[in-house]
Amino acid sequence: MQDLFELAISTAEVASVMLVDKRPADLGVAYTKSSSTDVVTEMDKASERLIIDRIRAARPGDAFLGEESGASGGSSGVRWIVDPIDGTVNYLYGLPDWSVSIAAEVDGEVVVGVVAVPMRGELFTAARGRGATLVREDGSTRRLGCNTGVTLDKALVATGFGYAVDRRAHQAETLQRVLPRVRDIRRSGSAAVDLCSVAAGRVDAYYERGPQEWDFAAGALVVREAGGTVGGLNGEPPSPELTIAAGPGLFGPLHDLLAEAGAARG
Repeated sequence: MQDLFELAISTAEVASVMLVDKRPADLGVAYTKSSSTDVVTEMDKASERLIIDRIRAARPGDAFLGEESGASGGSSGVRWIVDPIDGTVNYLYGLPDWSVSIAAEVDGEVVVGVVAVPMRGELFTAARGRGATLVREDGSTRRLGCNTGVTLDKALVATGFGYAVDRRAHQAETLQRVLPRVRDIRRSGSAAVDLCSVAAGRVDAYYERGPQEWDFAAGALVVREAGGTVGGLNGEPPSPELTIAAGPGLFGPLHDLLAEAGAARG
């Protein structure tokens, strides 16, 4: 696991430098996916190629799941789950909350998670059973821990929205039911950043319908290793149907509110 951990960190750092230093001034949209606002840039593709090529050179038998390139098989029992830029719209607009997310899964279980947030000079890391850490640009580190003892009405909750019109309309309806019951809502534009914010105590919880495995694989491990809970509805694992993350004591009340609000519909 230590080898996977070190490789994930070094690869996320190399990809981060490339994305900052090589970002063209005239960066535009290469193509769209689920809607005209769900964009992919040439830098998304370049980042994923760099990440996969670098890991494959070190570990040729591993499998991959990448947001842009899809799935490829392997023989080692290790699978890498890669989001080359989580928060592409933020990256396109020059906003800081985008990230490089890399997770390593062994025999179906995520054991390493790394989320780099280059424009904030932050690297979030986690290894199964070893806790979660924030490493800053100046080399300082902080052990991460989710906020505890937070009641639902005092909870600062992060969320995100999909790109399909019908889904966005339903998410707005859900938000109308959630907002009066919590302290406030925050929206960063990156699921991985939101999950790491839960782990760092910057928000108390996060929920969203629509995140894919590459969006949450690394960040979910960071939350769990910071003492939080990540899951879906009714004991299901996190999934595109619904992903919820919260600190101790808050996951249950938020889960029940989201179930009541029909957050998994639409």
